[in-house]
Amino acid sequence: MQKHFYLIHIQYLGFRFHGYAKQPQVKTIQGMIDKTIRFILGPEVPFKTLGSGRTDALVSANHMAFELFLQHPIDQEEFLELLNHNFPADIRALEIDEVDAEFNIIQNPKTKEYVYLFAHGQQHHPYSAPFIHTSKQHLDVELMKEGALLFEGKHHFRSYCKKPSETGKFEREVLVSRIEENTVLTANFFPEQTYAYHIHSKGFMRNQIRMMMGQLLRLGRGETDLEEIKKSLKPDYDTHLDAVAPASGLMLNKIRFD
Repeated sequence: MQKHFYLIHIQYLGFRFHGYAKQPQVKTIQGMIDKTIRFILGPEVPFKTLGSGRTDALVSANHMAFELFLQHPIDQEEFLELLNHNFPADIRALEIDEVDAEFNIIQNPKTKEYVYLFAHGQQHHPYSAPFIHTSKQHLDVELMKEGALLFEGKHHFRSYCKKPSETGKFEREVLVSRIEENTVLTANFFPEQTYAYHIHSKGFMRNQIRMMMGQLLRLGRGETDLEEIKKSLKPDYDTHLDAVAPASGLMLNKIRFD
């Protein structure tokens, strides 16, 4: 039987979900997607979904994608409308592209562009909580900007993996690592001054970005320095890093398929 493959681009607010990947007993993005598609297609139609990656609990996505495998074709425009009609308000389908059997959403080269939004100095409006991490302590943001640049290029990121294995490949290349004023998301209840940490790479390890941001926050609070961050990117660095930035400031901003 001929199979059909569709790449579906989505965005979602992750604040009430326990991450992207389907898990028993908890609400996830993939679980909600599969439940919605099952309702649209009916219980007798076989299908499978496979995400372009996974995000942690509370992490949002401005742009992510998943592949839908079917044994029959669909009307793409109609299916897009049905998805958005039946999705909850915090998930939206953006577009659908038909792909061929050679496309592999996991193995095809792609770049993941993440953004971590943060502010500092005071307790801000509670509505900001799903989008921005607010440090109540003052941060030296200019020093954090210097620290972010140290992550660019090829480095050994074993210290920035939550549970590194003995056989893991820890040399990764970070294409972009910079902190600038936030222009990604705006709202009248956001703090007056917010910042965005932009980080792009072909791939990330578990909690890597949040651990990198954790070190930058420590740097901004004066708990570490630039030399220590340089050392942490060497293969012989053996100090366990346990500073993991809160998840709710992190957003997958864009997936780019090469």
